[in-house]
Amino acid sequence: MSDIPVLDTRPPAGLKPGSVAANKLTKRLRRLTAQAITDYDMIRDGDRIMVCLSGGKDSYTLLDMLLYLQAKAPVRFTLTAVNLDQKQPGFPEFVLPEYLQALGVDYHVIERDTYSVVTDKIEAGKTMCGLCSRLRRGILYQYAKDNGYNRMALGHHRDDMIETLFLNMFHGGRMAAMPPKLRSDDGDNVVIRPLAYCGERDIEKFARLHQYPIIPCTLCGSQANMQRQNIKAMLAEWEAADPGRSDRIFRSMTRIAPSQMADRELFDFAALD
Repeated sequence: MSDIPVLDTRPPAGLKPGSVAANKLTKRLRRLTAQAITDYDMIRDGDRIMVCLSGGKDSYTLLDMLLYLQAKAPVRFTLTAVNLDQKQPGFPEFVLPEYLQALGVDYHVIERDTYSVVTDKIEAGKTMCGLCSRLRRGILYQYAKDNGYNRMALGHHRDDMIETLFLNMFHGGRMAAMPPKLRSDDGDNVVIRPLAYCGERDIEKFARLHQYPIIPCTLCGSQANMQRQNIKAMLAEWEAADPGRSDRIFRSMTRIAPSQMADRELFDFAALD
């Protein structure tokens, strides 16, 4: 038996499969995903896409969206779901294979004991997410390179991107977030985030609607003192006081005016007489 519970994913009240609300939610997520892919030229004909599947609500939704678009889009591309089993104690390793086999989706599970590395290097009570994510990213990048995938699809959404912006501002002293599309530092991988326009609340509703077998993280995901959680709470408070603020913040990230900022590398202020 697993020590990690699979979360209750029963559909929220008023959102039943086949209902008008459920159909609107599905259409909205599909439309926003397709729009982000088009706007940032994320997927081209012949692409081999590695979909990074963690067992969380975001990556399940990502896979669902891409499978739908694969069937409907005018371009042809392949999808392979890849999960990194980091050997956390009690991890229910049967959940994802059973789910993906039932879908008939091509998949691969990479087994690496990064859990022991992280818990050995990071003292108790400290945030483990940074080291954990670096190790995970390196392993996935290498797997994509070794197996000829030219796109890596990640499940980050609009709210992740906004949170990262504020994390970098408050704790890194720079304005940077998660771009919808990027080339990795090693130059070998192109990362895409097809859910870049999708809000977390919609994704959470969609995941519950489809009753995905969510696997919670018991490492960094369970740490209440993470700065990201503080940022998330701040943004939620802002949104409650001023609905639509998150949309406006994200929109501002797509409409940057370099001459109205103070970065001398982005704008030649010295040339102004």
